[in-house]
Amino acid sequence: MWRRQPSPFGRDSAQQQAQESIDAHAFSGRFVLLGDEKQVPGTTRCARLLPPWASRTCVCLSILASISAPAWPQQKSGDLTNASLEDLMNIEVVSVTKTEQKLSRTASAVFVVTQEDIRRSGALNIPDLLRMVPGIDVAQIDANTWAISARGFNARFANEMFVMVDGRSVYTDTFGGVFWDVLNLPLDDIERIEVIRGPGGSVWGANAVNGVVNIVTKKASETRGVLLTSGGGNVQQGFGTVQYGGNLGDSTQFRAYTSYFNSNHFPGISDVDGGDGWHSLQGGFRTDSSVTSKDNLAFQGVIYVNREGQPSYTLPSVTTPTTIPIELRVNLDGGFVEGTWNRQYSPHSDTTLQFSYDQYERNDQLRDARRTFDLTFQHHLRIADRHDLVWGLEFRDSSSSTDGNLFISLVPPVRHTQLYGMFAQDDISMLDDQLHVMLGTKLEDNYYTGFNLMPSARAAWMPTRNQTLWAAVSDAVRSPADLDTGIRAGISTFREPDGTPAVVTLTGNPKLDDEALIAYELGYRRLISDRLSLDFAAYYNNYRHQETFEPAAPFLVDTPAPSHFVVPILFANLMHGETHGLEAAANWKVTNRWSLSSGYAFEEIHMRLAPGSHDTTSVSAAQGSSPDHSTQLRSHLILPHGLSWDSSAYFVDRLTDPIVPAYTRVDSGLAWHFAEGARLSVFGQNLVRDHHMEFVDTNRSIQTTLTKRGVYAELSWQF
Repeated sequence: MWRRQPSPFGRDSAQQQAQESIDAHAFSGRFVLLGDEKQVPGTTRCARLLPPWASRTCVCLSILASISAPAWPQQKSGDLTNASLEDLMNIEVVSVTKTEQKLSRTASAVFVVTQEDIRRSGALNIPDLLRMVPGIDVAQIDANTWAISARGFNARFANEMFVMVDGRSVYTDTFGGVFWDVLNLPLDDIERIEVIRGPGGSVWGANAVNGVVNIVTKKASETRGVLLTSGGGNVQQGFGTVQYGGNLGDSTQFRAYTSYFNSNHFPGISDVDGGDGWHSLQGGFRTDSSVTSKDNLAFQGVIYVNREGQPSYTLPSVTTPTTIPIELRVNLDGGFVEGTWNRQYSPHSDTTLQFSYDQYERNDQLRDARRTFDLTFQHHLRIADRHDLVWGLEFRDSSSSTDGNLFISLVPPVRHTQLYGMFAQDDISMLDDQLHVMLGTKLEDNYYTGFNLMPSARAAWMPTRNQTLWAAVSDAVRSPADLDTGIRAGISTFREPDGTPAVVTLTGNPKLDDEALIAYELGYRRLISDRLSLDFAAYYNNYRHQETFEPAAPFLVDTPAPSHFVVPILFANLMHGETHGLEAAANWKVTNRWSLSSGYAFEEIHMRLAPGSHDTTSVSAAQGSSPDHSTQLRSHLILPHGLSWDSSAYFVDRLTDPIVPAYTRVDSGLAWHFAEGARLSVFGQNLVRDHHMEFVDTNRSIQTTLTKRGVYAELSWQF
């Protein structure tokens, strides 16, 4: 079963100019990078494949790197990018207001994962990239499944986290969550990942309750030429990408790619083969066209095929005295096309029209297939240098079909839903641009619960150019998914005293209401010097109408034979409570060659049942599914002769329901730019222990395996 718990295509010019200002010199046919590491255009991450002793060595070396910096001669300050932290604070993000806004003046808890962060991390997938965001809980369940949430309530389908790729929602209405295993776009094509901790409902609508993730890809003009990557190791046994970008006439740029990977299985709980290995093949393209001086078109698409194993598990049965073992391999395929038209009427007015068509099929127990068409329009208007207004409309049409079985099904098996929405937000400038007040709301009409109004009020005060104090109050909702309203799933079986078999069945509730939140947030950002920046956020969340499991009266049925009792467990909205916490991040450029980034998050969750509830599991699951404390430290060290060394350490506190011990994850790797456009990397992941547990899905939709230590090598070449 599944937990029901509680246009962005532009490139930041300031960041690009800062990167271009870094001095790179050729030395003995190799690149010696000064001040900060300059990314050779198109390069990627690199290598895996080390002998057994290498993982222990990497742990020791990463600790040494965090203690001291080497004393080789430094370059003069004139050759360095001294303003790099300030440039990072001034990255323009679009996920807070749907318009470009400097990170330093946003009235929201925002973290940006840049392409530089991606390249240095050694991560091979988007979930591992999100580990560096304070307040984001990333837990791997098995080799191809993750539980990812912001500010609590983690689950396989963390349904209060809204995720997009270039503004296109990848939140599935069948399960109420995200299938992270199909977000396999090449990491080299990602410009940045914008992560909001906290509500975004006034802009993005329902389900943007505890967090928003917007993955922004590069324009085709930024990926010209040939890109070849190849690598492998003990976990990621083989992977590679072939990509080519160029021009189509004078006004259109394009890129096309194909990529593949084969991932080994993880060990099971009893140290046997977990059976969760998987492989994926996909291809994609993107074009960007300047049709006129005022009109720009972007068009992109992806098609993918995945084959995934799942750990064996058992299902209840009334026809046998014991449970039935299930071995499952999931075949899944899908793809999307997306188009965006931006028209610039004047320096003060522009419009964006975006459409997307997305479809997938997952050959699992439900055999779920879905097709979704989405159309959005927005108008951005600046009025008298005081008002920055954006408003828009949205229409979504989605149809799904499932082919369940005696163990699990949806009623009805075929659904056709529509959503209508409109939003408006005004950014009001005051006090000579030192104070910004943002008022906005979104109105949605959805298939299950009808109209929802999600207002927000935010304010950002900048007493000096290097510091920002912000506050926000927001109302957000999480709408029911298909599983919440129509699931029929056997949980367990037992026999009545007279010997009649009985099956406990989780049953959807068509009258289920929205889960609701009012969030209060306060934050502070400060660029203390050109080498040190700090970012703090605190919050208090008041949740209402959270879902619970409520027992109902049993009844006798004759099919399937033999006659047996059904003991239904219904969804209801009988839980409420509060969460509060804080998040902190710091960037410190210790020397011209060594930089450190750190983060910390703390949260307490207090949930209660409404009178009349007979639920016995939801409170403990909500309070115990996320860690109270988590912290991280990342180190980037530039070595001579084109080498760089990156290490990261993550500590995650224990979970209490079910109990998962605390763990520390250490990743470390070396990269060598040995020629122009060529890069070789060797990375180790999860180096502290050979394997560890990160999450257990209490609803048994997937069985847990143990996250394994991995080492890989990668070669990247662009020309």
